Amino acid sequence: MEIKDLLKKDLMIMDLKASTKMEAIDEMVAKLKEKNIISDEAVFKDLILKREERSSTGLGEGIAMPHAKTSVVNTPSVLFARSNKGIDYDALDDEPVYIFFMIAASEGAHDLHIETLAKLSKMLLNDDFTQGLKTCGSPDEVYALVDKYSEKPQEAVKEEVKEVQNTNKKRILAVTACPTGIAHTYMAEAALKEAGEKLGVDVKVETNGADGIKNNLTTNDINEAIGIIVAADKKVETARFNNRKVIVTSTADAIKNAETLIKKVLNNEAPVFKAEASDKLEEDTQENDSIGRIIYKSIMSGVSNMLPFVIGGGILLAISFIIERFMGQNQLFKLLNGVGAGAFHFLIPVLAGFIAMSIADKPGFMPGAVAGYMASQGAGFLGGLIGGFIAGYSVIFLKKMTKNMSKQFDGMKSMVIYPIFSLLITGVLMYFIIGPIFNMGTANAVVLGAILGGMMSVDMGGPINKAAYAFSIGVFTDTGNGAFMAAVMAGGMVPPLAIALAMTLFKNNFDEKEKQSTISNFILGLSFITEGAIPFAAKEPVKVISSCVIGAAIAGGLTQFWSVSAPAPHGGIFVIPAMPSVHSAIFFIVSIAIDAVISGVIFGILRGKKIN
Repeated sequence: MEIKDLLKKDLMIMDLKASTKMEAIDEMVAKLKEKNIISDEAVFKDLILKREERSSTGLGEGIAMPHAKTSVVNTPSVLFARSNKGIDYDALDDEPVYIFFMIAASEGAHDLHIETLAKLSKMLLNDDFTQGLKTCGSPDEVYALVDKYSEKPQEAVKEEVKEVQNTNKKRILAVTACPTGIAHTYMAEAALKEAGEKLGVDVKVETNGADGIKNNLTTNDINEAIGIIVAADKKVETARFNNRKVIVTSTADAIKNAETLIKKVLNNEAPVFKAEASDKLEEDTQENDSIGRIIYKSIMSGVSNMLPFVIGGGILLAISFIIERFMGQNQLFKLLNGVGAGAFHFLIPVLAGFIAMSIADKPGFMPGAVAGYMASQGAGFLGGLIGGFIAGYSVIFLKKMTKNMSKQFDGMKSMVIYPIFSLLITGVLMYFIIGPIFNMGTANAVVLGAILGGMMSVDMGGPINKAAYAFSIGVFTDTGNGAFMAAVMAGGMVPPLAIALAMTLFKNNFDEKEKQSTISNFILGLSFITEGAIPFAAKEPVKVISSCVIGAAIAGGLTQFWSVSAPAPHGGIFVIPAMPSVHSAIFFIVSIAIDAVISGVIFGILRGKKIN
């Protein structure tokens, strides 16, 4: 998208009549309403003024960028206006403003729009460009000037290469953020980078803009930097900078005094930052998190955002039931009951949406919410939980697949690739796998049981094993259905039993030291402790894992075929007396026995004779 796609000729005021700041805002807002760019003039103006209250958008050097992001914007646009006599706009340098760019961004502005506005923001730091705007005589001349100074795709690629090559320079990090994430965020970024280049310093800037966090600072970045500049007008993650040298300031200061800020860092004048205990919200970069930690954080993100719906909807429903008891089903009851029930309809979509967003940032929210909605039609809370992870990692997968695409396609990724294909992947998995799990026939149950059983033997106590176990225990605790628990228990018992049987049936294929573990593997297997097979898998992973996965998958499938249900999430053969029926107990034993023999024979044959 080009800047000219947002900056239209009929939205240019070449000679503002206004003489005060308020009159200038009124005149520009009226123009936007006249061209049907906004639907509500009063709402838009109110947001413009609220932004001015935080800090003036008069940036200095005769330029102002008033802006607002709201749902009353029909078409994202930029209005250009020029005052030939200059207006007192409370600019940062207290000088009159001659050039205005009023930005109208929609609430759901696409990343492509935001990136285009960011380019315009950076162009305004070019003195030749701004001086040219002051002398343009017509909209056509404004267009020509924009074309001349617009960043071309090739230039953007060169900039990326240059950043990669700046490895021998001193490195300073920065974070920029403003309330709307449209203008100041990117102007501060450009100003700091330009000042860094002038001073011979490598500056990496993380932007917290309307299109999400870009150019994230990693743990390695923070460890290698000599200092950090946080130029932010809203809350950003700062606990990660604990005990580092940090200058905290505003975006306006970074735009106006970027060179001074960098010199302070170079001169060792930045104070050591001490994060408050309350700020340390587990902000370590996800790259260092364990799988369990990532799962925990993602679920907590979903649950915490779901809670307001639970509380608000639940209280209204409770009040409606009290009214029903004493006053019958009157209009007040229907109102409160309807609103409360309406809030409850959002529980699972919100849960799944924010789980996905925690994993993949903003692009994950939409497929996650859709997965939650699909789960709410039958799969329930646990289905939504799983759907959120599917959606989040679908987006992560797409990001990895497209990471080598040229930067000029970044907008297309956010607008087309991520939403369409993440929704497709998530929808297909939810429709054909997760949904049917909770209302499945025997054939589907057997397939899923085989998958879960096989997963228990893939890494024997590792993340895949734990994922299968966590899924099954989730179904068990949520529904009380122990069918999948039986599948994973049988699958997890097979590997050590198979190893023990192989050593019993194929004595010549094992040395004396290995055969000493025969009894212990029988005991571990019967107790549902899979790790007994790990020493053998470490020596011969292909032979052990392939034979065990085959048997464990068959065991998991057979438990579903025979409708076996485990009454507890652990215990092995010790849960048999507590099984709901003799049928379950008998076929649980049969499933394990058959498949331990299958895996044991396969492993014994693959092992071959032991040469002493």
